[in-house]
Amino acid sequence: MKSLIIKTLILFIPFLGIAQQTVISGKVQDGATKETLPYVTVTIQDNASKTLVTAITDDLGLFTIEAAPTGSTTISFSYTGYQNHTQSLIISGKQKIDLGTIDLITNMVQLKAVEISGQKSNVSLKLDKKVFEVGKDVLSQNGSAHDVLNGVPSVAVDAAGTVSLRGNSNVLILINGRQSGLTQSNALDQIAADQIERIEVITNPSSRYDAAGSAGIINIILKKNKKSGFSGQVRLVAGSPNDSRLNPSLNFKSNKINIFSNFSIRSSDYVGLYTTDQVTNSTTSPNYMHRVQNEDRHDDGKLLYMGADYFINEHQTITAAFLKNATHDNDKTDLRYQYDSDLSHTTPDSLLTRHGKSLEKRDYSQIEFNYTRTFQQKAKKWTIDVQYDWWNSDKKWDLSTQRLLPDTMVYPGIRTSSVGNSKDFLAKTDFIQPIDSLSTLEFGLKTEIRTVASNYLAEEQQDNNWIVYQNIDNDLNYDETITGAYTQFSSKINKFSYMLGLRAELTDIAIKDVENAYSDKKNYNKLFPTVNLAYNFDASSLQLNYSKRIKRPSLYALYPFNEVTDLNAQYIGNPDLNPSYTDAFEMAFLKNWKTFTLNPSLYYQYEKGFIQDYTYRQDDIFLTTPINIDYEIRSGIELSTLYNPLKWLQVNAEMNYYHFKQKGNYRDENLDYSSQNFTARLSTQIKLPAKFSFQGRYNFRGEKRNAQITSEALQSIDFGFSKLLLKDKATIVFDVTNAFNLRQYKSVTTGTDYVIKDNSIPNAARYRLSFVYRFNLTDAKAIRQANDANRN
Repeated sequence: MKSLIIKTLILFIPFLGIAQQTVISGKVQDGATKETLPYVTVTIQDNASKTLVTAITDDLGLFTIEAAPTGSTTISFSYTGYQNHTQSLIISGKQKIDLGTIDLITNMVQLKAVEISGQKSNVSLKLDKKVFEVGKDVLSQNGSAHDVLNGVPSVAVDAAGTVSLRGNSNVLILINGRQSGLTQSNALDQIAADQIERIEVITNPSSRYDAAGSAGIINIILKKNKKSGFSGQVRLVAGSPNDSRLNPSLNFKSNKINIFSNFSIRSSDYVGLYTTDQVTNSTTSPNYMHRVQNEDRHDDGKLLYMGADYFINEHQTITAAFLKNATHDNDKTDLRYQYDSDLSHTTPDSLLTRHGKSLEKRDYSQIEFNYTRTFQQKAKKWTIDVQYDWWNSDKKWDLSTQRLLPDTMVYPGIRTSSVGNSKDFLAKTDFIQPIDSLSTLEFGLKTEIRTVASNYLAEEQQDNNWIVYQNIDNDLNYDETITGAYTQFSSKINKFSYMLGLRAELTDIAIKDVENAYSDKKNYNKLFPTVNLAYNFDASSLQLNYSKRIKRPSLYALYPFNEVTDLNAQYIGNPDLNPSYTDAFEMAFLKNWKTFTLNPSLYYQYEKGFIQDYTYRQDDIFLTTPINIDYEIRSGIELSTLYNPLKWLQVNAEMNYYHFKQKGNYRDENLDYSSQNFTARLSTQIKLPAKFSFQGRYNFRGEKRNAQITSEALQSIDFGFSKLLLKDKATIVFDVTNAFNLRQYKSVTTGTDYVIKDNSIPNAARYRLSFVYRFNLTDAKAIRQANDANRN
């Protein structure tokens, strides 16, 4: 099979036929914890200290190098936070050299009055991904996963909790490489930042990943217990507006078993201000509406996660765990509407107020099981995962409305109820089979069965009775089955590496409501090829990647039930939405100098059936619904840099510029449009005397446009300080997010007979102080949370 693949490649890539040389392989790990170390730089030099070959270890800490020179050389291993390891190496002719396991020793250095602990840079630019080390980032230690993601290169989180990658929200978010209910519907805000070890940004995933997410994948890696015996930590957080958190964890590890537990309690308040100025043109004269909305949101959350790893023997491990995540939200909303036909009037034509109170309970549970089998042959691995998730939600709104001008009047009360539940079963298996020291074959199977039920009811009070309001009363059932299989082959010839993959996914979806107003069945059976090519130079790499992706509509986008909180505007789902398909191409270059790393990328994406929101008027109410348009073409350039001029100073800078073209129409309106956008981020982290650290971050997003909406430029500033205490067993952190309340979302929506201007400030500036105490830990890496879960 290997021979057939290589022969096929030679037809298309002539320079693949270079003869192989000496093959040098091995594994790199932490000398104390025995944890494998990915992304370690491996360098071979001659007797004159001239660099001959450079490589980087993979996710499993493994490396393979083809060396053309012969004679006496030295091979060195370097990794930020560890002492360099160097050893002699004699290369004579074509041979296979297995160096076995290389242990790296943690480094601790003292520079004048500034103490530098052995730490990895908080942003590392790697061959196929960007890796953001959370534990070293001051601004991420107090908050949630949203705070972490807002500091990751190429990633942004908006006011509604929507995560985007390179300005595209069609992104798949994983927890430890797997889909999770904790990544949907703002649930990422339930994951404490200190439970995250790193974030991986994968813009062109291989076929081993699910095909969902046209923009790429964001993989959140949670921390694991590494030390023997009892260990753990307790974290306390206080903030203004209120952000109170208590997060104790306790772990025990022996030769045969690893028990982990985590408990979190959270109480948070959010203050929001939203203003709208609207002009509508009637047949005679324009009408004006000014709306002010004040929000006071209060969230309580409790999370329990506990489980155990059982080490059957050196090569077999079983993991079982249970997760319970419960939230209770209590929100209050006050809206004030002022209507005018002539702005020169001192008194408005009409003045209305509405008060809303919302209570919502959500309960998410998960049982997970994993079996992992490793072998004597390095990198050979077999895993089985079985998971069962279920959640319940119950949300109630009570709305009271009254008119103050031109005369007083109390309108009938309105109440809504939304009750939902879901059951999700997943089973998957993956197998990695090395063919030789350079080639690997992978394949896997997956099936997921999900059922969701939702009951939505709106009622209006009449005397002492409640009747259905605007015919909003329905039950909707959603059933989905996704079956997938993949295979991929990777190999290396001299400095050229390649990975070819193919994934097949069969999707069956059925949507039906009790009243039979919405009934549809859809089948999406597609093949998703992937190609990853790389050529390594000395301390640099050139990549060319292609992948085909799918974006399936979310449940929120499919539900056709109207929210009635706002008198003026409503969002309704579209059960007729179809998935969109993306062909993504990318060329990236990575160059490392001693203190500077440069990573430019060019990318092109063609998304057929692009999904976007569309706003229209109906019965004097503005309705927004998601629709499919013909396509969107997006092309851009991204530049990321990492600069370490001094051991106590680190500067990260990035920019992303892209142009897009959209084509489509809806309700006889032409939605063809083309525009461009620019984003940038600058972050600096400074190690100060007396074990203090400072970090500041500036974010900028340029003006965004489509056929209906123009969003003004957006900027924000965050900064924070941290200090180690009690012989490094404790840390205290103070941070400020959205300093000076700069983060304001301003937009203009234009239609044939209306213009709407919105200014949204969903969260006021927040000030937080946290204290964490660790026992039997040198850092917070022993925290562990749910590592596997299904989708919401």
